[in-house]
Amino acid sequence: MKRVMSSENARYRALLKLAHSSRERRKTGLSLLDGIHLISAYSDCIGIPEQIAVSATGLERPEVQNLLKALQPLEAIILTDALFGELSTVETPTGVVAVVKTPRPPTHPGKLESCVMLEGIQDPGNLGSILRSAAAAGIKQVFLSKGSVHAWSPRVLRAGMGAHFMLQIFEQASLPALAHGFDGKVVATTQHSRKTIFGIDLTGNVALVFGNEGAGLSPTLAAAAHEIVAVPMPGKIESLNVAAAAAICMFERVRQLHG
Repeated sequence: MKRVMSSENARYRALLKLAHSSRERRKTGLSLLDGIHLISAYSDCIGIPEQIAVSATGLERPEVQNLLKALQPLEAIILTDALFGELSTVETPTGVVAVVKTPRPPTHPGKLESCVMLEGIQDPGNLGSILRSAAAAGIKQVFLSKGSVHAWSPRVLRAGMGAHFMLQIFEQASLPALAHGFDGKVVATTQHSRKTIFGIDLTGNVALVFGNEGAGLSPTLAAAAHEIVAVPMPGKIESLNVAAAAAICMFERVRQLHG
């Protein structure tokens, strides 16, 4: 294993760009996975990473040693703890990161299945949580509009907890066009509707549509929906977090299908 001691090292600088630049991730088609869980999920679902780097302290952890053995013959580079600290995006670094080719679905799915459409989601934690709920609820396809946070940013990946590798994630999608062409029921959410998610049939082919954290749905996308519903809130709170609302809607569908 090669040890890297200088921040001027070319391989280290490439890692640093991937960690902190969405433009670099999009340009190279690469993503950076931070932590044992994410790297293990990738290798289980997709395959061996392109590159792996560990901190000097991380190399002493049995879990990291076992991961490196499992990923042989891939050879790790060893970074000083200080260099790794600049690379990692978590407060308490796990001691291991991996570079992977960003999984890319086809430009357009051959068939639209029950799916989630997300318009202008900005918070990485929200998007990661929604992806995790979608994977748990058995939904395979997720579409993100232009202007949404990059799905493969380190913070979204961390919040998704491996869900990315179980989904087809389509970015830069034209959601109104997809909604108009969807062979099934398009259900959009808003806090102002009198109709609730619990009062409609979700057992068929369904597209669940969620809007921006602050602005909600655009009028164009809302007009493409067959149903506009709300999550009822008997408590005195103005609105639900979009990730919480999405989870409720997805698992109401699960309840109707399997309850």
